[in-house]
Amino acid sequence: MKLFDRGYIMDLEKIKNGLSQNQPLFIGEETAMRFAVLIPLVQVNDEWHVLFEVRSLTMRKQPGDISFPGGRIDPTDATPLDAAIRETHEELGIDPSSIRMLGQMSAFIPTSSFVVYPFVGIIDDHLTHQLNKVEVEKVFTVPVKWLLNHQPYKHLVPMQPMPLTDFPYDKIAKGNQYQWRTRVIEEWFYEYEQYTIWGLTARILKHFIDTLNKE
Repeated sequence: MKLFDRGYIMDLEKIKNGLSQNQPLFIGEETAMRFAVLIPLVQVNDEWHVLFEVRSLTMRKQPGDISFPGGRIDPTDATPLDAAIRETHEELGIDPSSIRMLGQMSAFIPTSSFVVYPFVGIIDDHLTHQLNKVEVEKVFTVPVKWLLNHQPYKHLVPMQPMPLTDFPYDKIAKGNQYQWRTRVIEEWFYEYEQYTIWGLTARILKHFIDTLNKE
């Protein structure tokens, strides 16, 4: 086919038009498990704090862990922000109209099949609302000033791929001797009073605090 063949040029234009359309954040975003969380800022004694949840001890997954309000994005949620606000309302009993949004942080993508969209907002009168005790054991707050002045500590967790027994080794170079790459995950830990904040919550929190420290 000649470089300036009419059909070839049309194909290039089709490719260019396709690439100019809105692209997903990453390959696989449309089929990934998508979650949204709110980093809630509240005022306690005229000082800014970050509010955290302690997950109900009766929860099937991660009982007793510390998290931000949030959860999986439902098909009925028009945007990740809508999901974050809905989940905050369901878990903390917060009227959506009392949440003042400040902005959105970068999406957190621990794997290609899992993405979290974090938002930051102010919650007014957070002590006057009723918790959903099915999901939330209790809430507590940490002063932003404390977070700015206390670095978390880090542990490294190696993650080794373990293909299932039906993996088609005969289709790849070196077969079952293929050298899979070990991935090392950074796990951050904040310890405040009797609470230990770690996991996804700590990683998102650290990014938020690092952003504030740049100002």
